[in-house]
Amino acid sequence: MPLVLGIDSSTQSTKVEIRDADSGSLVASGAAPHPPTNPPCSEQDPKSWWEALLGATARAGAHRPDAIAVAGQQHGLVVLGERDLPLRPAKLWNDTESAPDADWLRHQISDGNAGWARAVGSVPVAAFTITKLSWLHRSEPDVFARVCRVGLPHDYLTFRLTGQWTTDRGDASGTGYWSPHTGEYRFDLLDIVDAQLDWAAALPTVLGATESRPSLDGKAIVAAGTGDNMAAALGIGLRMGRLAISIGTSGTAYTVHDVPTADPTGAVAGFASACGRYLPLVCTLNAAKVTDAMARLLAVDIEHLSRLALDCEASRLALVPYFDGERTPNRPDATGTLRGLRSDSTRDELARAAFEGVVCGLLDGVDALEAAGVATGDAITLVGGGARSQAYRQILADLAQRPVTIPDGDEHVATGACVQAAAALHGRDPVEIADSWGLGSGTTVEPSIAAEQAHVVRTRFADARG
Repeated sequence: MPLVLGIDSSTQSTKVEIRDADSGSLVASGAAPHPPTNPPCSEQDPKSWWEALLGATARAGAHRPDAIAVAGQQHGLVVLGERDLPLRPAKLWNDTESAPDADWLRHQISDGNAGWARAVGSVPVAAFTITKLSWLHRSEPDVFARVCRVGLPHDYLTFRLTGQWTTDRGDASGTGYWSPHTGEYRFDLLDIVDAQLDWAAALPTVLGATESRPSLDGKAIVAAGTGDNMAAALGIGLRMGRLAISIGTSGTAYTVHDVPTADPTGAVAGFASACGRYLPLVCTLNAAKVTDAMARLLAVDIEHLSRLALDCEASRLALVPYFDGERTPNRPDATGTLRGLRSDSTRDELARAAFEGVVCGLLDGVDALEAAGVATGDAITLVGGGARSQAYRQILADLAQRPVTIPDGDEHVATGACVQAAAALHGRDPVEIADSWGLGSGTTVEPSIAAEQAHVVRTRFADARG
């Protein structure tokens, strides 16, 4: 049977899945960690991703895939020199040192935020690659002068597999210099950073959803790859009118849309999908790491924290979870705020406030999607590490007042990469592959509180957030 290898190169680790290319059945999996990072300076050596990929595939066992696809953490900046070696550690999406550059760039074109939204579908914030290029130009001009290639984390790994500098429309749409509206790079925006660099030569070729390149050993084809959110959408068979929320290191709320978006407020990033449509998305910088931090402060594990939160029928506290700055809203220098503490406050209330703070921030993002004209439907698909938490499942259903489905399987990004690899192997639409594999079904949690109670919690959070 033909096999496909899907690679999820995230902030924290590399996870791989090997699946039957025809049925989608899982054959093997493996994982290996990445070096830890902590904003505001969040960097990793790209070579560590390659080493983790080799380790993860070794743990998956001896299999020979016919097709491979890499899904990587979005936005990060990889710069290579003359010998195609990294010139410095990669700046990751959650590195906020380029916040001043994001602010500067927003003022460099006419109409500011609205102009950027029309140009590339998104308003640049510190996460976006173009802001990190500006930071490099400003902070390390000697390194910038030696740049020969500019790309994203998944581009680097695909390059190691094929020897060819390529990307896809999904991941390219998160750079701040590729337009989902036109399907082209915006060299004029890159010239704001530096007008001397030959950007056309430095940037990767954008491949289509079913295009591929041969691997260096000639034993497999390698699909275009994509960003992690785009791959997750494939891995859960996401369709228009269905909202997905991911709770991992970061939090995201997104859906598939039939036209590109341009939100001048900057809350909604107007990304492209990996299958030819669009993926409007709101991202929060602080998600599951907030509840991880609360578990540490209360000296319990995350499962115990979840039980404490569910034991609390109604917390009087509001936690604004901007622990390491925040991306949406754009507050890169913010810290967390706990409001409503009393002498009789309990551990249960603290635990519940942590989960509610993360969920309320994501639901603010859902409101922003709807304000931008994006239909989010009446149900939610929950993915990411936080989807394993009973507290996240129930509190999201309660505060959203919508049923929440947790799809079968755990590694939806790696599964989505498998879908893309199979689409390239068979020359079929990735959405058709996901449908034929039956992706997206799972366990559903219904709301357990009244709409009035949910409104009280969200209002308390909004007051604390200011």
